[in-house]
Amino acid sequence: MREKNKKEDDLMGEEKVQDPDAINMENLYNNSVLKLEEGQIIKGRIIYKDNKEVMVDIGYKSEGILPMREFLNPDEVKIGDEIEVFLESKEDEKGRVVLSKQKADKLQGWEVVIGKFNEGDMIEGKVTRKVKGGLMVDVGKLEAFLPASLAIVGRGFGNLNRLIGQDLKFRIVKINKPRRNIVLSRKDVLAEEKAKEREKILSTIEKGALAAGVVKNITDFGAFIDLGEGITGLLHITDMSWGRVSHPSEIVAVGDKIEVLILDFDVARARVSLGLKQKTPNPWLDIETKYPIGTKIKGKVVNITTYGAFVELEKGIEGLVHISEFSWTKRYNHPSELLAIGDIVETVVLNVDKDGQKISLGIKQLEQDPWTSVEEKYRPGTKIDGKVRNITDYGAFIELEEGIDGLVHISDISWTKRIEHPKEILKRGQKVEAVILSADAKNRRISLGIKQLSPDPWPDILTRYEKEKDVEGTISKVTNFGIFVDLEEGLEGIVPISEIPKDKGEKLEEVYKVGDKLPAKVVKAEPSQKKISLALKA
Repeated sequence: MREKNKKEDDLMGEEKVQDPDAINMENLYNNSVLKLEEGQIIKGRIIYKDNKEVMVDIGYKSEGILPMREFLNPDEVKIGDEIEVFLESKEDEKGRVVLSKQKADKLQGWEVVIGKFNEGDMIEGKVTRKVKGGLMVDVGKLEAFLPASLAIVGRGFGNLNRLIGQDLKFRIVKINKPRRNIVLSRKDVLAEEKAKEREKILSTIEKGALAAGVVKNITDFGAFIDLGEGITGLLHITDMSWGRVSHPSEIVAVGDKIEVLILDFDVARARVSLGLKQKTPNPWLDIETKYPIGTKIKGKVVNITTYGAFVELEKGIEGLVHISEFSWTKRYNHPSELLAIGDIVETVVLNVDKDGQKISLGIKQLEQDPWTSVEEKYRPGTKIDGKVRNITDYGAFIELEEGIDGLVHISDISWTKRIEHPKEILKRGQKVEAVILSADAKNRRISLGIKQLSPDPWPDILTRYEKEKDVEGTISKVTNFGIFVDLEEGLEGIVPISEIPKDKGEKLEEVYKVGDKLPAKVVKAEPSQKKISLALKA
């Protein structure tokens, strides 16, 4: 029985082989199958669809199934549509062809993009969906990645949803050919668009034009004004007011709406310089005719420093009263001893500097300068009484009246005594008598002398202390250059070290004691040095 069946099968096989039509159909079928290779893109036709999948006839022994999610617009899918798909496998475990429309689209899109675009080029695309770390963008049958950091949609990852569905321009920042990935940036496009818009706006700005803005930020040097459309201008502190401004917050506050003047602008650097004070005329233009030198004018004290007080004469115009211009006679250590902020004070214009925008004022000029009459009041040879106000290394200042001092130079204290410092003779606050030597009103100087109260004794000394005369005095000081000897009241002699015999290793102060009597002889008298040179007697 089995052999019979086998023979029948063999006969039927022989009959099939011998049938020419059967042979042609089989050859056509085998040839069509051989032409399909896995990994290639082929054309197919949709023959069935439902909500979940689509069946595609590719002319193979079996149809392929595609998930409906692979179509960007499922509602537009129709039976009979011809599409291109990617052949992943000719047969899966169920005997079906494995196809992918997404892979076909991606491969075709990749080739198109690579052929037309490079890194840095602009490309258009539609934001399709949100993924981890950013968005996916359809750039033509190919999805590219837009990182959240390059999307610029405000703060918060959730803001990325605003871009989904939008057709936008992007810049290609990275093309990874081995992985067939493209990274896009929306940030670069927005920056360029903003820059172009800013440049366009800046090109319409004119110097001298008025512009409305809002105070955006305040610093120590000025305020930043938002002019709109991404344009921010700087209102420098020096351009806020014609008057003195210590800090910009005195003039403006954040959020203030102000009108400013365009002073200058730099299109390339997108910088705009603004002015507020320039909206009103410069009060310094006619300052010299408004405040001629010698004019008496009242003003308000608006600031006090260690060196003087600033007085506001009018809005935007201030003058400085230096501390030296407070009084002819009284001495002030600080301006606050006379003035306080808010005081109304009368002054005299001393100098006007239009270019430097400075006015020098004085208060003491409201009264007569007492120095103008000193030459008549203090004639040379006049004896006066005064009080020692100050002592220096070179002399002592004697107060003759309030604000008028005379100087007694150290050389004019004694005819005969050699003085190393005025404090050896004088003390601060001491009342003394002196003689006027000279008075100079122009340079505000009066020279005084104390020794001139008595005649010069040196002509008499020269006759009494002739050369080689034997004398005896009292040792007043022993130094390394000689011995000082008091010859009489106010008259000193010196024995130079060269005139003193001394044993080796012997100290001078051990041999000669202060207070001891010392016999000597006159070598010479020196009025200019206020001394008499002596030599020890043998």
